[in-house]
Amino acid sequence: MLIFAHRGASKAAPENTLLAIRKALEMGVDAIEIDVHNIEDQVVVLHDRHVERTTNGKGRIQDISFAYLRTLDAGQGQRIPTLWEVMQCIAGKCTLNIELKGITDIEPIIALVDTALLELGFSIDQFLLSSFDHHILLAFKQRRPQWRIGAVSASCPLKYAQFAQQLNAYSVHLDIHTTNQKFVDDAHARQLQVYVYTVDDLAEMDELQAMGVDGVFTNVPDIAINHLRSKSRS
Repeated sequence: MLIFAHRGASKAAPENTLLAIRKALEMGVDAIEIDVHNIEDQVVVLHDRHVERTTNGKGRIQDISFAYLRTLDAGQGQRIPTLWEVMQCIAGKCTLNIELKGITDIEPIIALVDTALLELGFSIDQFLLSSFDHHILLAFKQRRPQWRIGAVSASCPLKYAQFAQQLNAYSVHLDIHTTNQKFVDDAHARQLQVYVYTVDDLAEMDELQAMGVDGVFTNVPDIAINHLRSKSRS
């Protein structure tokens, strides 16, 4: 089962910062998940639509400037990074799951991924674009059919993972509260990988692994990795 560092190693360092990314890499994760928004001509790494929860600033992302955003303290002296800075930090060392939050223009992300493939040692299968907004996932798939996309859902639809199959997705990303054996089996029957968020409890990790889940997003990747390794040795 793959371990995704949720917003980086977000229990060990401020979420979605370069420090959290570096710590996740040191832990030996399989993948790192981050969240991105457009601001002016930049793609920035931040989860919320507002900056209050994770920084010392105030305001909605859509109402503030990139210059102001870069002055904010995201915790422990960290600033909000750009997507390119995160890509440079990872540089092909693991998979990067880019969750599309406030994305209104797909072209800057396409340009950044294309450049990273040329300059930073990534392979195409080390990028995974995911979102609750399935329309924007379709737009990416139409522009770059070879890219992997992950359809995110917090519900359990009547037809289970059909929505992800219709998008020609690589994976379906499920809320732990709505994940069950039928959903997992249906997704696998449709040739989809199943990744579940957000899983910090080790007993729940074991239950998901027994269901055949392919990966989990966790805030405690070091604990998760050690737990899975100890299970494999026993």
